[in-house]
Amino acid sequence: MTTPVSPTAPGAPDAPVTGATAPRDFPIRRGCPFTAPEEYAAMRTDDPVARVTLPTGREAWAVTRYDDVRELLSDPRVSADIRRPNFPALGEGEQEAGARFRPFIRTDAPEHTRYRRMLLPAFTVRRVRAMRSAVQARVDEILDGMLEAGGPVDLVSAYANAVSTSVICELLGIPRHNLEFFRDVTRISGSRTSTAEQVAEALGSLFGLLAELIAERREEPRDDLISKLVTDHLIPGHVTTDQLLSTLGITINAGRETTTSMIALSTLLLLDRPELLEELRRDPSLMPAAVDELLRVLSVADSIPLRVAAEDIELSGRTVPADDGVIALLAGANHDPEQFDDPGKVDFHRTDNHHVAFGYGVHQCVGQHLARLELEVALDTLVRRVPTLRLAGDRDQVVVKDDSATFGLEELMVTW
Repeated sequence: MTTPVSPTAPGAPDAPVTGATAPRDFPIRRGCPFTAPEEYAAMRTDDPVARVTLPTGREAWAVTRYDDVRELLSDPRVSADIRRPNFPALGEGEQEAGARFRPFIRTDAPEHTRYRRMLLPAFTVRRVRAMRSAVQARVDEILDGMLEAGGPVDLVSAYANAVSTSVICELLGIPRHNLEFFRDVTRISGSRTSTAEQVAEALGSLFGLLAELIAERREEPRDDLISKLVTDHLIPGHVTTDQLLSTLGITINAGRETTTSMIALSTLLLLDRPELLEELRRDPSLMPAAVDELLRVLSVADSIPLRVAAEDIELSGRTVPADDGVIALLAGANHDPEQFDDPGKVDFHRTDNHHVAFGYGVHQCVGQHLARLELEVALDTLVRRVPTLRLAGDRDQVVVKDDSATFGLEELMVTW
């Protein structure tokens, strides 16, 4: 299931593009869940800054080369502000809802900088390392419950979603709730087919829960992130309740959805390739490197970096005009043979794995250290404690989720 790579054009990746093709329909679906869409390889060679037609009917540019993606995402002339007229939203309701709720990942400095700095202390390397034992205990508890219930079971719901949602909720100080509630909110708010009204209703239910918790923490602060944000930042002239709600909402949605997808997809990949599974069992110390390689290969947040050019920008010899939308394709960059030898190969011994699975530049994922920790613990525990884990049913019955902001699996039935 590796992606065929077209021969590199002479002088790539810096050679000017001599001819443009007609706009491609976007998003481009994956033929295999473990690699980038095959069309990305041709785009990197022949049309690395490609014109695409979005589901909304708008046109935008899609960037597939590693160097171009990094250059784009670090360029101060590029805006993440979802209110810009040509913001390349991939769903009908995305831009309208985003302009209303203003998630900080869809804002520019200084607004984005202020919200990011609010969250950074909770996600430092030192703080995340101190969470390992608590995360391990929670993962063991979830796996105990899954094993006790017996198979077959949907690993996405019973394990991947339970782990990612529990960890982010416990960090924030959200009591154990119906874990599927948070998954449903993300499923609706992140779907490219949801209307603005559906997105607003889903986020409204989440914000209602969070508003109650903010009010409680104002009266009785605890040792959790919501209390810290309320105490330090919910003050006149700094952050309003609505702004705090939006910041907490995107932290939950982004924090749990990407990790859920990564746990489920990584498990499927390991079950499909037993030689890799055996390699991890023989040498558990490979797990951190394995997680980074899986992040690169799977690139579940492929089309999340949506931008608008605030000025004319040149990439690979082509000019993206000011005010045009542009999409930095992370899976395209992470499978670029100019950066990664044999990019379709899953290699847990790969060196210099400077992938962009968490984005790049000032908007790089603030929770990436926590995500790595969750993936290491969740995958190691599953590999170590369930040696007979296997698919329940035919491999062809596994359904991918490709109509959402985050690529993943709808369901993964397993037994042991």
